[in-house]
Amino acid sequence: MLTGYSLFWQVAIPYLCPAMNQYKKVAFYTLGCKLNFSETSTIARGFEKGGYAKVEFDEHADIYIINTCSVTDNADKKCKQIVKKARKQNPDAFVAIIGCYAQLKPQEIAAIEGVSLVLGANEKFNILEHVENIDKEVNTKIFEGEISEVNIFHPSYSYGDRTRTFLKVQDGCDYSCAFCTIPLARGKSRSNSIAETMKVAKEVAESDAREIVLTGVNIGDFGRYNGESFFGLVKELDQLEGVDRIRISSIEPNLLTSEIIDFVSTSKRFVPHFHVPLQSGSPEILKQMRRRYKREVYSDRVENIKKTMPHCCIGVDVIVGFPGETDDLFLETYNFLHELDISYLHVFTYSERDNTHAISMGGVVNAQDRAKRSKMLHILSDKKRRAFYEQNINTKAKVLFETERDGDFMYGFTENYVKVKTPYNEALANQIVSIQLTEIDRDGVMKCELSA
Repeated sequence: MLTGYSLFWQVAIPYLCPAMNQYKKVAFYTLGCKLNFSETSTIARGFEKGGYAKVEFDEHADIYIINTCSVTDNADKKCKQIVKKARKQNPDAFVAIIGCYAQLKPQEIAAIEGVSLVLGANEKFNILEHVENIDKEVNTKIFEGEISEVNIFHPSYSYGDRTRTFLKVQDGCDYSCAFCTIPLARGKSRSNSIAETMKVAKEVAESDAREIVLTGVNIGDFGRYNGESFFGLVKELDQLEGVDRIRISSIEPNLLTSEIIDFVSTSKRFVPHFHVPLQSGSPEILKQMRRRYKREVYSDRVENIKKTMPHCCIGVDVIVGFPGETDDLFLETYNFLHELDISYLHVFTYSERDNTHAISMGGVVNAQDRAKRSKMLHILSDKKRRAFYEQNINTKAKVLFETERDGDFMYGFTENYVKVKTPYNEALANQIVSIQLTEIDRDGVMKCELSA
């Protein structure tokens, strides 16, 4: 849907400034994480301020910009599909690729038919300048640099797409996990100061977003190089006026300190929901993955959270099929997760990535076993989520309802991340409403009754 601002420019620019830009309509597609969404939204606002009209990706546009991910091989394949979709909408369009895949494999992307421009990590926020200064040519233009040269933090946040805003507070990573390409795609860990971050947060608070989701590559690493800390940022953000909720998207277990947990339990704005990557419940596999914590640290964090906030939602990232993961070692992970008091899983099937330590390791797990283990953990996740939802039946909660309509219903989330459905009522959109959770629907979502 076009915003009022972009609709104005779409109508006005051809009449007011007919020679201002060769291209008038721009469309965006984002692959991957919340961090990518925040960056795409910031880049899109730059185009709108430059006089372009933002349109939906399935509409005819002069420019299509695809922000890529490269966490798994599927993300790479998806990029090619999206380029094809853009060219179907407009065979003469200017297609630009940015993001992690663009930094890691620019030549591979340039070989995709129809791609006009590829920008690495150091250039993606200069894309408007590149687009206006490069004519669509037969040969794809590539602007990339060494990832070691990427050291500037570009603040970003999503806006206008949802009731929640993704606020980027950190970028890059200094860790060297054996399976991960993110340090190669995004560079070293970096962030703004707390003061500068609060300036951006106040911009967000002036919008109509009711909830901020803090995002980054490794947000617990915030402030490491300027004498500040993520906990310090959390305390400052809790004083932010104009926003009802703040949610921590994902934080490493070794960086989730007791002081953060204790503070969230009594804070004004931070909600009882943590997403904490585990990756494996096998001590042997954790070591092979080069993770920076032991299994005991993880279980200690979960126990601490639940002791402090029994109603807290805890999400977990886990990888199956990592090299060397035997059936017995996988069962260590399965049993560890089965016993943990967690709420849901994000299950990733290990995918070989170039230039990682893991790709040269022995003990490759075949595709059938990877798929079988993934299915087992997805089933476990469904059971965990249902058990967590059952604990919330007949409890009172506050729900932030989304603006989108889905048939006769609308959806929202409680503070502790229970998904709720209710018959569509336009007056509830983007509102925080007191409700009572009544039962679990057959599609696994909670029904509710509005409180008086």
